[in-house]
Amino acid sequence: MRRAPWRSLGCAAVVLFLALTAPSEASEHKHGLSAFGDLAYPADFDHFKYADPNAPKGGTFSLVGWGGVATFNSLNNYILKGDAAQGLELLFDTLMTPAADEPDAVYGLVAESAEVADDKMSATFYLRPEAKFADGSPLTAGDVVYSFEALKTKGHPIYHQMLEDVVKAEALDPHTVRYTFKGELVRDLPLTVAGLPILSKAYYATHPFDQTTLDPPLGSGPYVVDSLAQGRTITYRRNPDYWAKDLPVNRGRWNFDKIRFEYFRDRTAGMEAFKAGAYDFREEFTSKVWATEYDFPAVRDGRVKKEVLPDETPSGTQGFFLNTRRDALKDPRVRKALDLAFDFEWTNRNVFYGLYTRTVSFFENSPMKAEGMPSDPERALLTNLGVPVSDEALGPAYVPAKSDGSGQDRNILVEAGKLLDEAGWTIKNGVRVNGKGEPLKLEILFFEDVFQRLVTPYVKNLKLLGIDAHMRMVDPAQYQQRLKSFDFDITTERYQMRNTPGVELRSYFGSQAAKMSGSLNLAGISDTAVDVLIERVIAAKSRDELNTAARALDRVLREGHYWVPHWYKPSFNVAYWDKFSRPAVKPRFDRGILDTWWYDEAKAAKLTRKVAASPDDSSESGSHRPLLIIAALSGLALAGFFIWRSRRQTRAQ
Repeated sequence: MRRAPWRSLGCAAVVLFLALTAPSEASEHKHGLSAFGDLAYPADFDHFKYADPNAPKGGTFSLVGWGGVATFNSLNNYILKGDAAQGLELLFDTLMTPAADEPDAVYGLVAESAEVADDKMSATFYLRPEAKFADGSPLTAGDVVYSFEALKTKGHPIYHQMLEDVVKAEALDPHTVRYTFKGELVRDLPLTVAGLPILSKAYYATHPFDQTTLDPPLGSGPYVVDSLAQGRTITYRRNPDYWAKDLPVNRGRWNFDKIRFEYFRDRTAGMEAFKAGAYDFREEFTSKVWATEYDFPAVRDGRVKKEVLPDETPSGTQGFFLNTRRDALKDPRVRKALDLAFDFEWTNRNVFYGLYTRTVSFFENSPMKAEGMPSDPERALLTNLGVPVSDEALGPAYVPAKSDGSGQDRNILVEAGKLLDEAGWTIKNGVRVNGKGEPLKLEILFFEDVFQRLVTPYVKNLKLLGIDAHMRMVDPAQYQQRLKSFDFDITTERYQMRNTPGVELRSYFGSQAAKMSGSLNLAGISDTAVDVLIERVIAAKSRDELNTAARALDRVLREGHYWVPHWYKPSFNVAYWDKFSRPAVKPRFDRGILDTWWYDEAKAAKLTRKVAASPDDSSESGSHRPLLIIAALSGLALAGFFIWRSRRQTRAQ
């Protein structure tokens, strides 16, 4: 989730792009909606199984956020302009909210129940009369209608794309809202709209929705903005009068009195601040740091806990994405050669301490991953698609070559050179040139110095192929702007895939998104076969049908060589100061940290006594701000690259 609007979708709405495939019977009010099966929780459920209804409230939880961005200049995360602060999704409720222990189920929040028409062309939501905004004003159907219209017409272009088949929203009465749909691909739409943030119509009558701002917005969620220092920190305060705090979907959740997001100019500064106790929780995305730097005194004596939490979600789509809008990258043979030049085996051993596995699929670590030859259903789908599909997509699923681990496997580089020759880029005086004598120049764009250790050996191999390749590190603001305008050759991105992917695939890989400023289709993929297969995924009526369509899509994307795939690890590496407790059960498909952990006063008191008894740690103590000053004086480089759309960072080293 590179962009704040998409992070918000990832944290709340994108999880809700789920399918509704209930049997064709008389429509009825339902307390929840699911994709391909029954709801796990009955209408009278008391709380989610992964939440403790007796969890105490209190304390502060501070962290470097999941997105890993280095700064913020706006509190509006629903528009294209600006770089929004992390955590803003804590301010806004939605009609329904997901259960993190089911792959694709949502339950009533603002809406007590929902009713989907027999023909699936409309959905009606019945709001709780007690719902209200943080200022005490009532939340009504009029606010839901306003939110839909504002997001679709003035919000980030992603909203317009995902809502293009939602014709209208109308308030039937103050507590009933109906959405009307069009087209044939309506499976996702009831839950798409159920996941939209609800904005206050009255508030935005005097606050322009389409402008960046540092004024705290009015929401109806569990938290409100408490304080902020632009680009450095933002703190959210639990609203004791939160209207929905006792609903089953919230019981035992949202336990911290305050949640504070900290920003650092690079990972080194962030790590030193964590050692000093300047913030509480850190998820580690750098394998070198996890392997070598978590042996400081507070870890050794138990004040800081290290854990590896299982991750049962698809592991994400991360890699060097190749901008096919550039003439030099239009030929798939060139793009495949760039893939061959990346020596993952050397990188994993020498940079990653052997902690990672090579990513090969756009749906890695999931049943949607294509493997080997197409199954009979996959082949039938691909051969009867109605648009051209490459012969390669009908063969074994493409897997990146495995090197000898030397860092410059001669056989693989020779194969890459042959592909470049075939594409018309031949060697002249040691440089790859085209028929016009123009050199093949490529720039790898990033904004974090930690990536240099990864990119440098890759650039070396590209130069061995005669490519004039170089790295370009820019500041975060320039980086964001260049990505919005697709002003790059190669950059790194990570898309978080859901258990039930849907309309977000259009934003990642669709032809329409390729032309949309600020879209997530960084590679500029514009392939009719990809477009048709995306629609097949969205239209799937069963889990088996969805898996077949996703695997077929995976095959076509992989044969297009739109990226140089990176690596994955199906777990979360986390460290935290030992002053928190949590339920015995972790939700299967989420960390569950912000919403289900709680501040443990007994542990905090014990931790304080340990700190007082550890005078040798004086070098690791101190406040956050002096560390930032030291970092600035040391000339530490600007912060790193991550996506979440859910909030997961790019795994760098």
